[in-house]
Amino acid sequence: MIMNLLLSLSLAATLLSSPVVWAQSPTQPPEYQPQAQSRQEEIQAQQQREITQPGNNAPVWRNVQSGAPNSTSVQGRETDVLIQPPARFPGQENLSTAGEAWRLFRNGPVTFYGGSLVVLTLIAILVFYFWKGPVKVHEPPTGRLIHRFSSVERVVHWSTAISFVVLGLSGLTMLFGKHLLLPIIGYTLFAWLATAAKALHNFIAPLFIVSVIAMIVLFIWDNFPRRYDLRWFARAWAVMARGEHVPTGRFNAGEKGWFWFGVVGLSILVSWSGVVLLFPNFDQTRAVMQDAWVVHAIAALVYIAIALGHIYLGTIGLEGSYGAMRTGYVDETWAKEHHEYWYDEVKSGKRAARGGGGVPAAPHMKEQA
Repeated sequence: MIMNLLLSLSLAATLLSSPVVWAQSPTQPPEYQPQAQSRQEEIQAQQQREITQPGNNAPVWRNVQSGAPNSTSVQGRETDVLIQPPARFPGQENLSTAGEAWRLFRNGPVTFYGGSLVVLTLIAILVFYFWKGPVKVHEPPTGRLIHRFSSVERVVHWSTAISFVVLGLSGLTMLFGKHLLLPIIGYTLFAWLATAAKALHNFIAPLFIVSVIAMIVLFIWDNFPRRYDLRWFARAWAVMARGEHVPTGRFNAGEKGWFWFGVVGLSILVSWSGVVLLFPNFDQTRAVMQDAWVVHAIAALVYIAIALGHIYLGTIGLEGSYGAMRTGYVDETWAKEHHEYWYDEVKSGKRAARGGGGVPAAPHMKEQA
């Protein structure tokens, strides 16, 4: 989990070190400036050029590529600009038209570094699993179960998780599909798959946004930092690699980091930029759409990388964690070893029954058959 976070922060720092919105350079180099001559002179020059250099329309296209407004009967933003003016994205040495600069940035750094991040994260998880194995409880289960998650919390979590997986897979298909899938399945099948991925991505996105808002509202109280979280961070490697016991509240410091950086921070970035891309009818310029895509893609790739660590710990990486979210109950041994402060609050009756609290004799606790 820590390795995933470091890799993700490294990618984000690399690609976002120069703000994307600054990449759209408003300054036009001399070679792109339209010629300062009268309309009649332009016509005469073009007529003469057709005689001496047939087919040479370089001055015309130089004027088009300048991004300067021209005449059109269609009303709207940028309708009088055929091709965007020159721009340069982070890492690019040469100026090109903004659309071409965006295409090169998309198919270059974003695809390479983003793909590398996801692949390296998967490799790190596999290596860690086969090296250290899952984190297990030290004591045998008691058979007494404690209610950890309410039905509402589980429904919200799974709606967020499932919509996230659909968005992640469809987004990865659109970004990497032509490089990985097209050579294998061919143009026809890939065309169907890419179209389906785009449709799923567009229609599942609103469900994810609503679900993640509900998730933040439900879980925010238990994710506020506490002083004892510092000790968990200091011993994080020992917890993950050796199963060391460090007392925590309902959520440990790692889970809180995932909540604030991923569920809150990255969700805001992918949701905001996704809405900009999903509803172009709000009269956004092409530069705004391109910058929104860059923010969306980088944030989503970082989100996916960290989520892989969360999915690993929530399934095979941490014994008993999947059952907690599937059934809502955990064994007392599991609760005491992983969330001792929360367990003590539940046992003492100091914690309300909401979501995972109550007194020992309340209906939220039951004997395992």
